[in-house]
Amino acid sequence: MANLHARTFPARKRIALVAHDNKKKDLIDWAFYNRAVLSRHELYATGTTGRLLTEALDRPVSALHSGPLGGDLQIGALIAEGKIDVLIFFWDPMEAQPHDPDIKALLRIGVVWNILIACDRATADFLLTSPLMLNEYQAILPDYSEYTGRKMR
Repeated sequence: MANLHARTFPARKRIALVAHDNKKKDLIDWAFYNRAVLSRHELYATGTTGRLLTEALDRPVSALHSGPLGGDLQIGALIAEGKIDVLIFFWDPMEAQPHDPDIKALLRIGVVWNILIACDRATADFLLTSPLMLNEYQAILPDYSEYTGRKMR
């Protein structure tokens, strides 16, 4: 059994919001409906989604590159650095994306680092309304040192 390591999610979560083209309206509608809760947290998004969220929520959203231009990878890097606590990713299961490997990598890195992930509105609603969202939370991480040959931070 692997050794366990913990990571603390702050009470003010760092939330990444990502949506494929056919799901952008759904994400924007969801975010607007949940704007009061989202206002308590720090928001990040990929390109166009970030601009649309900034307009809809009338608050700043840190916008990264567009997904196909590396935005998904930027969010993945922030997750690996411990700078993103929650990933809300409304992806389109009915349409292949040219950057599918990046999407798979983003979801994989979220699971590796045991962050909160929601890929649909129902899960995102449950996640945001959890009493744990407004408090610090200790996430248990497996010790991956056997893979990397070095101790985790």
